[in-house]
Amino acid sequence: MAAKPPTTIQRRIVVAAGICVLAFSTIGLRLVDLALLKSRQGGTAGIAENDTVVRADILDRNGRLLARDLPVYDVYARPHDFWDKAEAAHGLAEVTGADEQRLARAFAGKHNYVLVAKQVTPVTREKVMHLGLPGMEFQPSTKRFYPEGDASQVIGMTQAGNGGSGIAGIEKGLNAQLAAGQPERLSLDMRIQYALLHSLEVTRAKYSARAAGGIVLNVNTGEILAMASQQDPKRHDYNPTRNIMAADDYELGSVFKLFSFALALEDHTITFDTTFPVGAGFKIGRFTIHDAERMPAVMAAKDILAQSSNVGTAQIALRSGPERQRAWLQNLGLLQSTHTEIPERARPLYPSNWGQVETATIGFGHGISVTPLAFVTAAAALVNGGRRIQPTFLKQDDDRRGEQILKPETSLRMRELLRYVVTNGTGKNADVPGYDVGGKTGSAEKNDHGRYIAHKLLTSFCAVFPIDNPRYLVFVLLDEPHGESAVMALAGHTAAPLAGDVIAHIAPMLEMPTSVAVPGKGNS
Repeated sequence: MAAKPPTTIQRRIVVAAGICVLAFSTIGLRLVDLALLKSRQGGTAGIAENDTVVRADILDRNGRLLARDLPVYDVYARPHDFWDKAEAAHGLAEVTGADEQRLARAFAGKHNYVLVAKQVTPVTREKVMHLGLPGMEFQPSTKRFYPEGDASQVIGMTQAGNGGSGIAGIEKGLNAQLAAGQPERLSLDMRIQYALLHSLEVTRAKYSARAAGGIVLNVNTGEILAMASQQDPKRHDYNPTRNIMAADDYELGSVFKLFSFALALEDHTITFDTTFPVGAGFKIGRFTIHDAERMPAVMAAKDILAQSSNVGTAQIALRSGPERQRAWLQNLGLLQSTHTEIPERARPLYPSNWGQVETATIGFGHGISVTPLAFVTAAAALVNGGRRIQPTFLKQDDDRRGEQILKPETSLRMRELLRYVVTNGTGKNADVPGYDVGGKTGSAEKNDHGRYIAHKLLTSFCAVFPIDNPRYLVFVLLDEPHGESAVMALAGHTAAPLAGDVIAHIAPMLEMPTSVAVPGKGNS
């Protein structure tokens, strides 16, 4: 019996089934294609927008945005969907900034997917969509933006890519907290940071220095309000991202005399009026210590610091002796690395054999190298009543002074000495009317393979204000400044006016009351 031909209904069922099979096959192939794309692009092509990893914000102490993750997109195209591949390449290049020739070549090939541009902003994404091109896809991600580049050496950076880990600065030091979505408010004040950076830039250029750096520190809370450094871009080792104030050691020279005087006052080995023979130099062992400038035959201790005599300071340091000096510097934290929320740090360099000669030279800041951050941390204790502080880049709400490490009366005497240096000594160019600045100059010959070079100086100034009740410390340094003469390159003519310029700019921002009438200001 012959089979009956299929009815119309049966034929329609077969056709419909075929269409369904074709449709599901197409969908299956598309899913395979997407899976392959995902594999090719590191397994992230299918990330949904609500799955992107968002790193927390970093803010300055006043809530100013320093770092934030913002949404971006990687743009992909399916060239086979384009009606006109050349026109598509031209349009996409125009709105994304991609190379038009690269896109044209890629679209003309056999690629199913082509990466058009990486990490475009939402605005650019909208422009792409307005082109009306078929076959466009957007892979969501995030990119770290830093709207305040003036603090980049402290803030650091992250690895490129979605949810990248911190690799420097605060981004690395507080990586776990930021990755967990915990915003961080820093101690930095971007107004102070900008003022410091501006003064450093101007002064470095004025004296053609290799580098310049500075720190502004609250001596009672340990908060770092500003930290910056500038390098000569012509240097062969120029690295604008390097934080030389935390990561580099320096023989700071005469600013280190502060610690010798504080120890002598603490142990009552001198008074302000104790006299020492100075003018003829000081012989110790086979060495003779001299001063950079001519000094009187005999000087009182207060004038030894005010005029920055190496000869006088060496004798004062020797009254303490090697063991006591070393223990003193150890207790001040100068013989170990200084730890903060940033990973950048360096170990101090000092002699393993600490004898009489070493005690004399360390007394005036030669033969020992420390970071500027370590120096200001120790110097703060000399003026804040004698209490230890922990430097921090996080905003604090109260006084964080710790244990007593020198007597309050020693701290008071040191403040008197620092003011005397500014009113009667080498620090005159750092004085700012109304703010009662105290401070100390430092001019150190740089050590080149064991030999000190007279015309290569590191100059610095440590300023504290207001000196009767200190709140802020400003430290600045210049690496190889060039003055009109050797004398004009010394710290009193280079670093001291730089510190004064910084204070003049930041004191009003900090709402510091003035002790006398200042032009344009009333008494307060």
